This record gives sequence, structure tokens and C-alpha cells, in this order.
Amino acid sequence: MHGRANTCCFTGHRPEKLPWGADETDPRCAALKRKIRDAVESAYDGGMRHFICGMARGCDFYFAEAVLTLRREKGDVTLEAAIPCAAQSGGWPEADQARWHSLLAQCDLETLVQEQYTRGCMLRRNRYMVDHSALLIAVYDGVSGGTRHTLEYAIRQKVPFLDIPPVVTQ
Repeated sequence: MHGRANTCCFTGHRPEKLPWGADETDPRCAALKRKIRDAVESAYDGGMRHFICGMARGCDFYFAEAVLTLRREKGDVTLEAAIPCAAQSGGWPEADQARWHSLLAQCDLETLVQEQYTRGCMLRRNRYMVDHSALLIAVYDGVSGGTRHTLEYAIRQKVPFLDIPPVVTQ
């Protein structure tokens, strides 16, 4: 069973805000994926067993994939999709929609924050994740946007966070 004490959520940038865009063959992307994987493993070592992902393109996908890999290795890990609205993936490129559906099918739990899209549904989804978590992992570059709002909300709620810069320096 999962509760807030053993739950970790994630926030991070979409491809448009990453230096390599959607090119996941870029070595910087591979380095970031390793850092996310390390952060997920560290959260697991710290007692986290339930992970919540907002299911956005980019870093959210990397996070979900890292959690699914950990679940295959450890077995006692669950992944929850926090979906801001039913049409979340509707306007995305076909490959991203397929990836979203594939990840969603592998989740242990789906939480639909609201049925219809509104301007505030993404922020509502982010608050849901923070409100149900004891740790936030963030891929954040300092730029204004949803990731920053989520991080600031976590700080106000006194939820500890692990910040991963999007460009990993060796």
C-alpha cells in the first residue's frame, strides 16, 4: 500500500525547453536519463515505493520509463499517471501519443484530475502530485513555467525536492 510518506512525484521540462529538443540520441539526453534513473533509485533507497508522473512529453516520459525499469528490477514499485485532462495527448505528434498510451498501459494507477481541458488543469495536476508526495524530483533549468511553479509549490508545502539540471556536467 502506498501513502504520502513513501510517494515521490516528478516535474520536468518538455522537449521544447531542452537544448537537444526531441533528439533523444543526443548524448546530453542520455546523460540526463541516467541522472533521472539515479534519482529514482536514490528515492527508492530512501523508502519511496510509489511514484507519480504527470505524463507530459519529455522529462516526464524519461521519469516514467526509469520507474518502470526499477519496477521490473525490484517488484515493489508502483507508478501512477496523474493525467491533467482526458485530452492530454490529443494534439501531440503521433509517436508521442503512442508512447503516452504505452506508458499509461503500464501504470498501476491512473488519476484523471479533470475531464475537460482548462487553462488551470496542468497546475491542478501538479498540485495533486505534490500534495500526495513526500519527495519531488525536478529537472529544472531556472526558467519560468510549469516546472518552476511546481517546484515553488513544493517549497511552500515543505515537500523536499531533488533538483537535476537538464544539462548534466561530468
